[in-house]
Amino acid sequence: MGGTVSHKHTAILDAAYELFGSEGFYETKMSEVAERAGIAKGTVYLYFKSKEELFMAVTRRDCEDFLQRLEELLQACSTLADKLSAIAGHHLLYYYERKQHTKLFFRAPNNNPELMAYMARFMEEYMQSVMKVMQESGAAEPELLAESYIGMLDRLKMDIMLRPGFSEADAHKRAEFAAGLFIHGALGSRHAPELHTMHEDHQEEA
Repeated sequence: MGGTVSHKHTAILDAAYELFGSEGFYETKMSEVAERAGIAKGTVYLYFKSKEELFMAVTRRDCEDFLQRLEELLQACSTLADKLSAIAGHHLLYYYERKQHTKLFFRAPNNNPELMAYMARFMEEYMQSVMKVMQESGAAEPELLAESYIGMLDRLKMDIMLRPGFSEADAHKRAEFAAGLFIHGALGSRHAPELHTMHEDHQEEA
């Protein structure tokens, strides 16, 4: 019995994710979710009392998966450069994987207090994860650095969502650029050999 309940719950969330993402919250009907999930409309309401509640559940599952995957990626990294690359790649590829479901972001319920509060908590948890990376590196102003890095990635993600021809290779390129820019600065690419030598000299002195 428990397996059947779990299967139906997952099927509803999967169907809702597809429809909310491709059609938008307001355009999607609960009957369409039920049809795609292969269950009766009344069964959907046994799990979710309203379309707003269903959208919250879809959003929560997606955000929790984002944070869990990010933590797993960071645990596998040992250097700041690797961690920044992992954060950037995860951030941009998350949106690349959803480029056919952009209405999850642009056609969401308006002025839903529960959704707005949840998204604020999600962004705070994400910020804390990035800030922890900055703190562990010994950087000054870790909070400002975390906010700046996420802000830069958020701007780069817009290319994914608005450019039809955007490719996965483009996402990877921007992720590596963002990480490199954050570590070396705007002139880092021009002075890469010099920076590398200075880094080696510093290690020898240490």
